[in-house]
Amino acid sequence: MSLRLASLLLLLLIWELASALAGSRLLPSPQAVLAVIGAEARSGALFLNLGATLARVLAAFTIAMALGAALGLVMGRNKAVDRFCDPWLIVLLNLPALVVIVLAYIWIGLNEVAAVGAVALNKLPNTAATVREGARALDSSLDEMAEVFAMPFWTRMRHVILPQLAPYLAAATRSGLSLVWKIVLIVELLGRSNGVGFEIGTAFQLFDVTRLLGYALPFVAIMLMIETFIVQPIERHVSRWRPKHA
Repeated sequence: MSLRLASLLLLLLIWELASALAGSRLLPSPQAVLAVIGAEARSGALFLNLGATLARVLAAFTIAMALGAALGLVMGRNKAVDRFCDPWLIVLLNLPALVVIVLAYIWIGLNEVAAVGAVALNKLPNTAATVREGARALDSSLDEMAEVFAMPFWTRMRHVILPQLAPYLAAATRSGLSLVWKIVLIVELLGRSNGVGFEIGTAFQLFDVTRLLGYALPFVAIMLMIETFIVQPIERHVSRWRPKHA
């Protein structure tokens, strides 16, 4: 914890020095950014936009993880499905996020369905590819044991498959969360009327670096807290049965 605090203090010191060298117009000081954050928080605009963005992140992440994990599991355990779906997966993995977002807005309209759907579609192939590798690595002897004991589907899923997939699901969760929130900001910048991305786009048009950082930093801080206090503890919990290497 002391090293983390020292690192943060060093970052603030570097920021302060860089602001003095570059000038407040190009890089405002931490105090100036903090003042903007306080003003936006008092007006309620900061919390409104943070809430809108977090809601989109949660919706897109949930859809992508659910569908992607299911697809990856089926592809990893069924060779015919894997061969059929693999070209689609490769296309989605290599299709630029910007193209998906623009097409969603053109085809569906400038609405929440298009915004959330575009983000979820960008994340889904990453989850599917990660879980597919986990499904391919499942212990076949445990499958045979489940067959011998005639385990019901959900019992097998809970006690045989999911514990083995847990590290892959944790990896997909971590990478997916970092990917989703970045794409959500692009979606908001291009076609929504609220959210952190919308505010960043407005600040860019006004060349207001202070306002831009005033909205970007609180959102980054929230995502960092989610990663530190939710994602990492869950990852440690689901991987506790795995042997620890010295």
